[in-house]
Amino acid sequence: MQDERDVSNIVTTFLLNTCRLPPRLSEHDIQAAGWCAWTVNMRPVDDEEVEFIPLVTGSVAEFYIDPMLPHVGDIDVMYHRNSMLAIPRGHPPPTQLPAEFHNYVLVCEIIDSHLPGYVYLELRYLLTEFTYNGKYAYIEYDEKMCLTNNVYGRGETHEIHGPALLTQKSKESSYLFADKKHISEMSIDVVRCEHCLSWPLQAADWPTRHRNYGWPDSATLDRVVSNGCDVVPVAHHQCREHKWMSKNQWRLSFSRAEIVLINSWTPIQQIVYHMLRYFIKTERLTDCVNNSGTVTMSNYHTKTLMLWACELKPTGWWTESLNLVGICVELLNTLSVWLTDTRCPHYFINNCNLVDNSFNLGNMASKLMSIEEEYLSTWFLSNYIGQCAQLCPFYISRLFNDVSTGTKLQKALSEIVRWRLSTSAFDLWCVFMYAVIYIPSLLSRRSLTVRSCICWMNKLEKIEKCFSVYFSLVAVLHVACKITRNGLNDELMDIIEAVLGRNFSQCCSVLSLHKTELNTSELVEFLQKFAVEHLTTFRQLEARDFGSVATIVTTDFEAMYAYKRGDYQRCLQLSTQNVRTLLYDINMPIVPIFPSFMQLLDDDIASLTALTVIVNPECRDHSDGASITQLTLSLYLMTQCQLKLHHSVTSLTQTLSYIKVAQRELSLKLTLNHLTLKLIEHKAHRFICH
Repeated sequence: MQDERDVSNIVTTFLLNTCRLPPRLSEHDIQAAGWCAWTVNMRPVDDEEVEFIPLVTGSVAEFYIDPMLPHVGDIDVMYHRNSMLAIPRGHPPPTQLPAEFHNYVLVCEIIDSHLPGYVYLELRYLLTEFTYNGKYAYIEYDEKMCLTNNVYGRGETHEIHGPALLTQKSKESSYLFADKKHISEMSIDVVRCEHCLSWPLQAADWPTRHRNYGWPDSATLDRVVSNGCDVVPVAHHQCREHKWMSKNQWRLSFSRAEIVLINSWTPIQQIVYHMLRYFIKTERLTDCVNNSGTVTMSNYHTKTLMLWACELKPTGWWTESLNLVGICVELLNTLSVWLTDTRCPHYFINNCNLVDNSFNLGNMASKLMSIEEEYLSTWFLSNYIGQCAQLCPFYISRLFNDVSTGTKLQKALSEIVRWRLSTSAFDLWCVFMYAVIYIPSLLSRRSLTVRSCICWMNKLEKIEKCFSVYFSLVAVLHVACKITRNGLNDELMDIIEAVLGRNFSQCCSVLSLHKTELNTSELVEFLQKFAVEHLTTFRQLEARDFGSVATIVTTDFEAMYAYKRGDYQRCLQLSTQNVRTLLYDINMPIVPIFPSFMQLLDDDIASLTALTVIVNPECRDHSDGASITQLTLSLYLMTQCQLKLHHSVTSLTQTLSYIKVAQRELSLKLTLNHLTLKLIEHKAHRFICH
């Protein structure tokens, strides 16, 4: 077997070769965008005009590397009201605010508690905006009162983790692509906060303190300070039994600063952070509270350790004689010293200790101190690289079962790295397909408003521009479906204007035909045609970017629209061509069959979808209950058109042979896919037999 240094080099080389760097797409980013859109639709019970402004924080926002093993445990979304603002104590009330704020804004001063980092919010001013110049005037409250931290309400049924509201527990979802890759939905933690536009006085020394090695640089410091901070509703663990403090204490949050700082790290620093988190979590060293209710360590201690290391260590410490395992050992030993001394200095706030005598540190300090390079390199070889091997095809993973010699180990690792590199485009396409399914899935389950539309498009634009375009097209079909069912109203018109943008004038030209009495059928037809035309362009872009890893036909939406309009000859022509292209391929796009798209088909598909949900209600939220492959869709349209056009038995017999091939080749894990193929098989058989 290899010696200590060799194994450390192997682990280092493996992580450097398998952690992908930008540009990348992430399913976590797409999920976070959806939850931000959900957040902006929420309303405080006391004011319908107030808006919530979301921010994605935590691992999703901090990491830009994409390692083989999971590095995102959940999705964190903070949100603040646009009618509330926090300011440092003694600061004058602002006269100008960002456009997102309401015309009436309550201002609270941040008041220190007896514990560093924990504060109270004291209501101090009411700001009122002047309409003619956009500036704010203020009045001062005579009677000052502290804001309660009970922001979620007593009737809230969701689980609360510290300041966070857990809105969805993690579960293994049915998002499966090409029968190879699962994508699961993450747990979502939403945190209500109050935003402070200024850098807090409690961390006043942080921007100017002496730094020997130039990190963070001046530009990063300026960005951090300009973002201000937030205050989140949670009391210090020592105060949670106190009658008054437990209800009124808040904690300063530097999540915005941490996002900027961690994104400024080098790839090596991000990989080390990932390694530390993975090791500490796997060894169960971080649990919020143990069984006895005693506080223990959290991921935030690991983050704090890394922030200090990036500031206090020279650049060469990270790169000279590059050894990721050795770096981790030294940092874990530093953490051990902190725990032995019962100290973990807050990165931003002086004299703030993140551990105290109430922490259940047990033997953790001695365990961390005993970690040496030989142990940790072997640990990562078995517990990290070994897990990566299990993600590979069997012919690769079995190589890792016998790594008794250096040659065998190197061969196994080389095959894992080669497979990782070769699947990069496929994994990217799976995330692309995930967005295609996830976006209409969420729209089918949640209300769509102008506010959520704008949020969706802005968030998706930052991830990938084509996703923002795709969302707008799905939203157009969603609105068309709503109009067909319930008629047109002002809210739907506002949504149309928001999602169409510059194309809205074209829509208005349709409406201007009937200024006094809107012709909703013409409007619906326009919206459907507009969406299908641009969805076809969307498919063309998909085929251009991912044609090397999947067989993608670009006319599936066009065929659906032809079928909807009764142009069965055109639909048959397109579908037949698509079937011949797709028939013997496994990797192909999935077509969403949610209400937005179902309007382009017929009652048979609607009935099958309803039956799927009745048999398995969990299918309502996932791809196996509301999607089919391009091949199945093309076969369905082809069969239906042949029946409607009274084609010969010979034609239907040929189609039946195509259906049998599809049943043999395609995954039966897509429930609706399986039922659709059975339906058209039955129809073709019945026609042939009669």
